[in-house]
Amino acid sequence: MDDVVNGAGRIESINVSRGGVPKMPVFEALVTVGGIDGDRQRDPRFHGGPERAVVLFSLDVIRALQREGHPIDIGTTGENLTVSGIDWAAISPGVELEIGGARLVITKYASPCEKICRSFLDDDFTRISQKLHAGWSRLCARVVTEGIVRAGDRVELIEANSNPQSLVANR
Repeated sequence: MDDVVNGAGRIESINVSRGGVPKMPVFEALVTVGGIDGDRQRDPRFHGGPERAVVLFSLDVIRALQREGHPIDIGTTGENLTVSGIDWAAISPGVELEIGGARLVITKYASPCEKICRSFLDDDFTRISQKLHAGWSRLCARVVTEGIVRAGDRVELIEANSNPQSLVANR
């Protein structure tokens, strides 16, 4: 697992695009209720909006998928925030995270779509489907508090439904 910052996870990459994938890294960005400043979605019927303002994914999961031979990399599946050091399988809808100057609440698991198929062997984008592979999915979040986030910022658990637990990955 990647190093964590003082017992918390951290932002490895902030990713934006003018629409579509891959999303490219930026050092910092303003997180608003409308999403990451500078990021756009091609099809707002399926992407963006208040309940899907930010998409998060785990660098640890990306690295595990790479070890399986998938050509995935940071930003290729459309995530805005790539984080490390968090027990990804333990994060579910309702969990609140403080990330840099922003606060987010996880709203749902992101359904994979065919636009990200090139990130996977045999174009099998269902490899990160929560229904088929629990704990390997990207996550959608609503912005509770707007703020600036920077690569390297801490990612801290604020609330995990009614059953608080440590989400820092075991080493």
